Amino acid sequence: MTPLYHDLSGETVVVFGGGAVGSRKAKGFDEAAQVVVVSPEFDERLRSPADEREADEREADEREAADAADGPAVELVRAAPDADAVTDWIDRFDPALAVAATDDAAVNAAVEAAALDRGILVNRTDVSGGRDPGSVVVPATIEDDPVTVALSTGGTSPALAKALRERIEAEIEGAGAMAALSGEIREELKDEGVAPETRREAVRRVVRSRGVWKGLQKGRSNGRQEADTVIEEVLNR
Repeated sequence: MTPLYHDLSGETVVVFGGGAVGSRKAKGFDEAAQVVVVSPEFDERLRSPADEREADEREADEREAADAADGPAVELVRAAPDADAVTDWIDRFDPALAVAATDDAAVNAAVEAAALDRGILVNRTDVSGGRDPGSVVVPATIEDDPVTVALSTGGTSPALAKALRERIEAEIEGAGAMAALSGEIREELKDEGVAPETRREAVRRVVRSRGVWKGLQKGRSNGRQEADTVIEEVLNR
């Protein structure tokens, strides 16, 4: 499988299964996409009286209006589709990504087959290892905006992915501030007409400087002062 970041802004993600796994998947996408969870029951992390509506009460125009007004959110649809009904649900929502997270292997297989048949990305949570073309693995992520690190074991060991994520979180603390600072410096040197090779060397030294990292822990201005010292050394000013 090839690692890939995918922008789901404005897209729909349908999650079949509202248990612990389905809840985690839904919450992982709700900041960017419109998420719909189809399940007879919902994990407590998903349940909210304002969010729940019976499937037979939903109308397409109401859903579109809610999307426009509220933006990305998690919508709960209380229903228990069997394997034969999955195709209709996929067609109903026309998602960019379908997630099969039920405790019924037949339903999960039906979700996978229906999605792949329609060219829709699919994440099946009850299998690991080899996967069909068009299937995806949702990695563990570590974020320090604008830095995002994605980590996956290919679905073979979620426990290991979690353990590695915890270790990496400690290692990249402050990476977001460093990314913003180094990007700012890069643009400034470019505007000043500094040669590309020298510019790259200056930024490289800044991001590798322990002094700059420590300075950023005290505040952006401290980090900037340390970075300016490093840049002066590179430019021999």
